[in-house]
Amino acid sequence: MLVRRAEILARHSSSGPVDVRIVRGVVAEIGRPGQRLDRGGGESEIDAAGGALLPGLHDHHLHLMSLAASTSSVSLGPPEIASRGEFVARLRTAAAAARGSAARGSAARGSAGGWIRGVGYHQSVAGDLDRAALDALTGDVPTRVQHRGGALWVLNSAALLQVGLLDTGAARDVAGVERTSEGTPTGRLWRLDGWLAGRIPQVPADLGAVGRAAVAMGVTGLTDATPDRRPSDAAALVAAVNSGALPQRLTLMRSAATDPDPPPPLSRVSLGPMKIMMDDTDLPPPDDLAERVRGARLAGVPVAVHCVTRVQLVVALAAFEAAGPARAVAPSVAPAVPADRIEHGAVVPPELAALIAAAGLTVVTQPNFIAERGDIYLAEVDPDDLDWLYPCRSLIAAGIKVAAGTDAPFGQPDPWRAVRAARDRLTGSGRLLGAGERVDAQAALDLFLGSPGAPARPRRIHRGMPADLCLLRLPLRDALDDPDAAHVRATIIDGDLAHLTA
Repeated sequence: MLVRRAEILARHSSSGPVDVRIVRGVVAEIGRPGQRLDRGGGESEIDAAGGALLPGLHDHHLHLMSLAASTSSVSLGPPEIASRGEFVARLRTAAAAARGSAARGSAARGSAGGWIRGVGYHQSVAGDLDRAALDALTGDVPTRVQHRGGALWVLNSAALLQVGLLDTGAARDVAGVERTSEGTPTGRLWRLDGWLAGRIPQVPADLGAVGRAAVAMGVTGLTDATPDRRPSDAAALVAAVNSGALPQRLTLMRSAATDPDPPPPLSRVSLGPMKIMMDDTDLPPPDDLAERVRGARLAGVPVAVHCVTRVQLVVALAAFEAAGPARAVAPSVAPAVPADRIEHGAVVPPELAALIAAAGLTVVTQPNFIAERGDIYLAEVDPDDLDWLYPCRSLIAAGIKVAAGTDAPFGQPDPWRAVRAARDRLTGSGRLLGAGERVDAQAALDLFLGSPGAPARPRRIHRGMPADLCLLRLPLRDALDDPDAAHVRATIIDGDLAHLTA
């Protein structure tokens, strides 16, 4: 394949459009400005007409099965649903549709097996939910609603009955089931996705739709950061890559350092760091967390620690300090192991940034949340933390390696929106949040140009690199002035044309 007259984002800037030849999945030749490479027999070509040719974007943190299932769910949170009246109407409509579909023997949108699956809820819409609040809206239709943070499901009484938790005694035996002082289940279930999975109807998950949407945005790689991923989900993801439904390269975070390799073919599937979850209500002692870090290092596996609050980050940094340098734990493998990661880094004041830098950690953040959730942050977050929400500029200035993911479906699965958010730091209502954390658009784009093993090292086009590329309709300077997925004209993965628009 020949890409003609492309402005390339290269290791060394060029003085004009160049031709780029791709052979057997790699960039084989880059012409000089003004030089026209000869076209080989049968070689296809695309005329970039001066559009920018970039390394393909990589989303370094998202949840693919949840994203695929979200298309079969009812959206119940901001910005689509912003008031109690809208919330009530949406759920009552879903319940009526589910009852009608059950009578006809069909399935309603947002339901599976007669259940309603709501997603994206935030308490700013209609307060804290419990079973009684859902019972009043959906009654006998089993209903589960996920908080947008991902850790909480709220079930109504019909749903609790079906999963065996309506009985007080049964609920007492399941950790994560919230109960009243009398022991009655409230309907609120914390981090019980795996437990629920075998007890509720399976939700259709269209991974092909996820792959097509991502490739249309120039995304050539995805890192699934789902904690405690079910083996069946891992198998579904690998099968989707192998079948081409997910054309992207896929990295799967591990639940343990000893997770088995995915089945062949492995050319587009790899294992990433070991994900460690933390919750403020059940924080591990730093020494226990340090032992997990040391165990992963001995196995040659980096760790990725979930930190969405200041206290979680404090505990994580104490654990890394207790674990000691990676080289001291496993000197024979340390040089080849990617850096340990802080996932999210939602609150990083300067004193903690200095500790992150000293520990040599990478931060994988989500600047898109400033645009998507910023107005709620302004209303609810401690004023002392507002300037340090999902920071970027101060981390880079401190010498910290920084990359980004969208956290989809808990964030919008569009890296270009995240680029704009990192540059502008504007909330949905247009208010500026954390002005000192703004970065220029190129630095923001670079957050998505790293590889899975080096997420904070932006790739540049050079001979011999894998031909995972994103072609824009316009020069890079113009695209950075207006970051938008609509500017993506073509996406190439492993040398094959995965997406092309007129």
